[in-house]
Amino acid sequence: VQLQASGGGLVQTGGSLRLSCAASGLNFRQYTVAWFRQAPGKEREFVAAIKGNGGSTYYADSVKGRFTMTRDNAKHTVYLQMNTLKPDDTAVYLCAADRGIIVTTIALSQQYDYWGQGTQVTVSS
Repeated sequence: VQLQASGGGLVQTGGSLRLSCAASGLNFRQYTVAWFRQAPGKEREFVAAIKGNGGSTYYADSVKGRFTMTRDNAKHTVYLQMNTLKPDDTAVYLCAADRGIIVTTIALSQQYDYWGQGTQVTVSS
């Protein structure tokens, strides 16, 4: 299983970015895919997740209403549209995937076995 994250960059406060996570080597439709982020000196934190079958989405309170996660099963890719970005959103964003993730644990990084390499998002004030 391989996950390739891309789309990060430098934007000003209030700007937008769209991250992508392309997956290979798995039955993509069966996998929950999540985004986590980690800023220097801080713990890794959950951002958003999307279930495989059905495509239900889940968001951290800090990004709800600003970020939207979608998936294209035909392209084996998930997207994270990030709007109204704030300096606090600055972090390395990592995508993760696994099967059998239940809703009550969807925000726990230890539930995911497969991780991409991360993409840097920097929001300037």
